[in-house]
Amino acid sequence: MRNIAIVAAAAASLGLTACSAQSAGLAPTSAAAKSRQHHRHHRADARHLGNLRRTVIHGMPAVHNPGHVTGTITGPCRTRADGLRPDPSCTPGAIDPAVTQANIGSTICRAGYTDSVRPPESQTEAFKWHIAERAYGQHDVSGELDHLVPLELGGDNDARNLWVEAGAIPNTKDAVEGALNRAVCDRHITLRTAQQEIAKNWIKAAAALGIRVPRPTSSPPARRSAWCTARASYNSRYADWDVYVHSNQPDATVTASSGGYSHSWHTNADGYADVYLRGPAPGQTINVTIGAASCSTTAG
Repeated sequence: MRNIAIVAAAAASLGLTACSAQSAGLAPTSAAAKSRQHHRHHRADARHLGNLRRTVIHGMPAVHNPGHVTGTITGPCRTRADGLRPDPSCTPGAIDPAVTQANIGSTICRAGYTDSVRPPESQTEAFKWHIAERAYGQHDVSGELDHLVPLELGGDNDARNLWVEAGAIPNTKDAVEGALNRAVCDRHITLRTAQQEIAKNWIKAAAALGIRVPRPTSSPPARRSAWCTARASYNSRYADWDVYVHSNQPDATVTASSGGYSHSWHTNADGYADVYLRGPAPGQTINVTIGAASCSTTAG
């Protein structure tokens, strides 16, 4: 772990703004710990985003969306620096307006903060395969879905802050994120400056911090992990259960079963299916299998 002097020197070489004396007087805080056959129409899942706030702060998109991936990108987009940097017109970076310089002690500098705002893997994987890769013209990229402005620097989960970064997992950008988080939490630089620098060019920030950034090497495409999520809702009209399934398994057979009851259907091009299952009593577990993926839900 780099000491305070090195981080402070790197901040100076970047031209980063130091915190005020008043902010520096605050006690340092620890760093943050780093998802009808009956001719009925598809009914989309309700999202808990009634109070979603979208605005612009310091020229950067700002959305308060903890635990949810929001928005979309359509492209065409192109990565920079051999896949290490995103297209700024598609992925400029976005921040959470609820995270401010005044409350970093209770947000990004509090252990466990990023886990409290990170979306479930079912959402991030769906965004990676079905939206980000399509917008960027990619296919099974060996890399990870990255928050350009990381959650540990007050980044949000909006589409404008998400892209598929090529390279090893974990990647070099993670070290840059950690170093800047420590510098912010130790009051060597301001939150705003750290956000702007990493969004503008994280490779330049890495160089100032003395962190080497290896270029991605050509390698076989990463094999995508199979996943699915399921939710069941009783339909009194047909006296059966609607089992809503989301997955990364397009055009595949999906089977829902519970006890001695079972029924199969198929997913659409986006990996979605509405399977209708008769028999289970409220409270019983419904198991779902689709290709190499499996998941479950509870009736009712």
